[in-house]
Amino acid sequence: MAAADAELYISLHAKQQVAFDSLATEILYGGAAGGGKSHLMRMAAIMWCAEIPGLQIYLFRRIRDDLVKNHMEGPSGFRERLAGWVRCGFVSIVEDEIRFWNGSKIYLCHCKDEKDRFKYQGAEIHVLLIDELTHFTDKIYRFLRNRVRMVGITVPERYRERFPRIICGANPGGVGHQFVKMTFIDRAQPLEIYRAPDSEGGMLRQYIPAQLNDNPSMMLQDPGYELRLSGLGSESLVRAMRYGDWNIVEGAFFDLIRPERHFIRPFEIPRHWTRFRAGDWGRASPFCIGWYAVATETTVTGDGAIIPRGALVKYREWYGIKTGADGVFIPNVGLKMDAETVAKGIKEREKPGESITYGVLDPSAFQVTSGPSIAERMAAEGVVFGPGDNKRVPGRGAMGGWDQMSARLRGDEDGRPMLFFFTTCIHSIRTIPALQHDQDRPEDLDTTAEDHAADETRYACMSRPWVGKVPNDPPPVAPPGTVLAPMPHTRRSAGRIRM
Repeated sequence: MAAADAELYISLHAKQQVAFDSLATEILYGGAAGGGKSHLMRMAAIMWCAEIPGLQIYLFRRIRDDLVKNHMEGPSGFRERLAGWVRCGFVSIVEDEIRFWNGSKIYLCHCKDEKDRFKYQGAEIHVLLIDELTHFTDKIYRFLRNRVRMVGITVPERYRERFPRIICGANPGGVGHQFVKMTFIDRAQPLEIYRAPDSEGGMLRQYIPAQLNDNPSMMLQDPGYELRLSGLGSESLVRAMRYGDWNIVEGAFFDLIRPERHFIRPFEIPRHWTRFRAGDWGRASPFCIGWYAVATETTVTGDGAIIPRGALVKYREWYGIKTGADGVFIPNVGLKMDAETVAKGIKEREKPGESITYGVLDPSAFQVTSGPSIAERMAAEGVVFGPGDNKRVPGRGAMGGWDQMSARLRGDEDGRPMLFFFTTCIHSIRTIPALQHDQDRPEDLDTTAEDHAADETRYACMSRPWVGKVPNDPPPVAPPGTVLAPMPHTRRSAGRIRM
């Protein structure tokens, strides 16, 4: 055995060291491509396993082939990095398991679909490492986080109170973009450490942004990488991957949405405009009820937004999402309300004299199994819906619901949108722009994401088919007595602690 084989040199750059030394126990590291996420996870896993006997580290990527290529093989992969220790007998690598002399182990894991999470039902995860968290759904992440626990493991003094722990790496985009942004990005300032609510695990949470400049090794070894990032194509992709901009969603299903065009401050809807409601049913997952007005004539709001004749304006929404003790939304978790309670809530939200012409609801709510359907039970409370048109994609010469939505977002022949959202419709604004294409069926969206507001909006659009042209458009008018409502304020979570 050569003495050199027993030596293992591990180095971390400054921003990676921040994550390694952090007092937080649930960390998101990254943002931009090339920030050194994968290297951080491998080096942290090796160091912790070497220093803490009996430690069990689970490293996840969604696809197994990506896991092997990114972490096992290559000049910086586990095989090459640990080759000397393998020759010394300190470490053995058996398939997807790395075993250390002191009983510690690194498990290389994958979880492609939500059903695959149950393979880890009995796992005791001391350290959870997830590479590319935005490739996973919220349901998978919550399940794995629930397996993070640690009993009977003695850690060195300098690691006290820092285990068990989670480190995730991610770039903007992907099926998990919404929940990652809501969980880590929107709730606190970068680098701030705060206590997550009990409903979300109660760990000390932190977002550590990292860009290409934070990874000198990449800049030195591949100086052309920055130029390749800048040449990715669309401005949104460059901003997401080069600068880690979480407000940009590259590859979004509804890539036509622009806040400055489609999201408008509330104004007083003229009484003579047709109003209707649409709904997507949910109990364990959120339900969504939306209220719409159809512009009878082209109108200019007090803010100068032009609402063309025939445009739909979503002026109210009710989104049945669960909140934690601190009032922060729990992504994609419903309120488990029954049909009667939802119907009463709809009636309470409709103002006296508000004339609702009709309603369309998720067709699944009309299914009869045992007893009255959900729609019948709501009708018994005085809230009547008809079944919405559930065509998602084109077929037999007819436009699908997503095409109808996209056509309205694209707008008329003058480029004016035909679908608007009041800025008070926060869940439509939060979820619809972030939805992604289904990888196996690109003409449809990925239904594993939080798509309830999109489905409800689709039913609304299908109830008012639009052909893409508004003939004989009269001059725009401003509704008398227009009243503007203030922009909603962003709420941050309460109860955070600063370290």
